[in-house]
Amino acid sequence: MSVSIRPEKTALTWRSVATQLLQTVVMFFVIGGALLGGAGRLDWWEAWAFLIGYFLIALTSVLWMLRTQPELARERQHPGQNMKKWDNVLVGFNLLLTLTMFAVIGLDVGRYGGSQVPLAMRIVALLGFIPAFGLPLWASRANAYLSSRVRIQEDRGHVVVSEGPYRYVRHPMYAGMVLYDLSVPLLLGSWWGLAVGVVMIAVVVVRTALEDRTLQQELPGYDDYTQRVRYRLLPGVW
Repeated sequence: MSVSIRPEKTALTWRSVATQLLQTVVMFFVIGGALLGGAGRLDWWEAWAFLIGYFLIALTSVLWMLRTQPELARERQHPGQNMKKWDNVLVGFNLLLTLTMFAVIGLDVGRYGGSQVPLAMRIVALLGFIPAFGLPLWASRANAYLSSRVRIQEDRGHVVVSEGPYRYVRHPMYAGMVLYDLSVPLLLGSWWGLAVGVVMIAVVVVRTALEDRTLQQELPGYDDYTQRVRYRLLPGVW
């Protein structure tokens, strides 16, 4: 069932805009602190290049959503009621793993220089950032109900979405997260960081399975949608 009715678009207040921009800046410093803190030094140009690139992409994404999807931006900033408790646990665990991954990368590459990831693989990882960030943006463009928490949004007229990337996989946002978890440690040259990334991917798979089950049980029309789009994350695999 395709989306035929979207929540009414309403402008965000300047306070909400400032809050989202501040969150982006704070995340930049938190990730930078974990990465450079683990490295124990500031003269690591690859880390700075990554952090600046990451910040610019994240900032552009936030500004784009604020301008084109203000109601979705509000939902993602302050999800409504009916959030699943298990999802809050998984989100918190994923945040902890994210900080761990960057700290491990810093220790591995910046402090000890232990990993030797081939240049060709690092280039492939760099290219992986295109779908890693592109898929979530495409998903948010197609899906006005792409909350930051798993919940049935009855207050927003939640319906099934089968447009855009949802024609190919049922959870394109999570597919982008998987690519991100693979790309970051390889780009920065850390096999140990990749090991943490694999754990993060396992968390994404668990969250995908639980969310998919929730939608099948609680969102009208979703079960029929799963018969047309059979794969959750990777076409032909799962």
